[in-house]
Amino acid sequence: MPTMVPATGDNAAYLAFDQGEYLTALKLAGEAAKKGEPQAYTLMGRIYGEGLGVPKDDSKAYANYAKAAELGDIQGTFSAGLALAEGRGVKKDRKLAAELFEKAALTGHAEANYNLGILFLKGDGKPQNPIRAFQHIQYAAQKGLAQAQYDLAELYQTGTGTNPDALEAAKWLSRAAEQGLPTAQYDYAVRLLQGFGLTKDEVKIPMLMREAADKGIPGAQNRMAYLYLDGIKVKKDPVEAAKWRLIAKKHGFKDKTLDDMVAKLPKAERLKAETEASAWADRIRVGEAP
Repeated sequence: MPTMVPATGDNAAYLAFDQGEYLTALKLAGEAAKKGEPQAYTLMGRIYGEGLGVPKDDSKAYANYAKAAELGDIQGTFSAGLALAEGRGVKKDRKLAAELFEKAALTGHAEANYNLGILFLKGDGKPQNPIRAFQHIQYAAQKGLAQAQYDLAELYQTGTGTNPDALEAAKWLSRAAEQGLPTAQYDYAVRLLQGFGLTKDEVKIPMLMREAADKGIPGAQNRMAYLYLDGIKVKKDPVEAAKWRLIAKKHGFKDKTLDDMVAKLPKAERLKAETEASAWADRIRVGEAP
């Protein structure tokens, strides 16, 4: 499920929230809620749901979202649906979640459309309906949701709810990758390697694979090893290939061919690869760009 979109507004409660003054925001939102302001309940729900300045309390979060939904706030409606879909702070109820997602989706809420599409796709909370699933996920993708773009590519690829269309699949996977979605970056880089992507994007193979690898996808890390071993869109570099193989192996990815390659390297090159693999892990651990 996608992450929640922050509530918006220009009153004191929202200003305090934006400045990180969460207790003040909670107090002011509580006062506004007593006056019947729907968005105030949504803001309180977020504060409790994320534990901002107060202990995290999913039950209080849901109660506030439910009240916001009752009063007609669309973001609160979506957030209440999300809590019901996940059973967070309330008993899981996919049918009621679907009703709330549908209510929010009718207003053009992108995340609600996406989540509703997923429920139609799975037949969970809604009768299984691939065509409806495609329509809602397509809408969310057009609104810029990376996960929806990724899923839409798969729907085009498999012909689920629409006619199979490899070109459309490639286009939407490319868009999701451009937004930095790790799975999309990896899958699209693989598609490009296989000749199933957009020709103009083939130069992006090393960049996409590297970004996915840096974000912890073992398959991408192992593919990086092959890129450098075979010189695919990069200069051949056995040490760099060995580095990436060691990284992938540490993350549980098996590949005897590459392990044999690493074992046959001269000792100095193997040690250099090990040092660079450790340095990569250290940079990732502290959140630095490798």
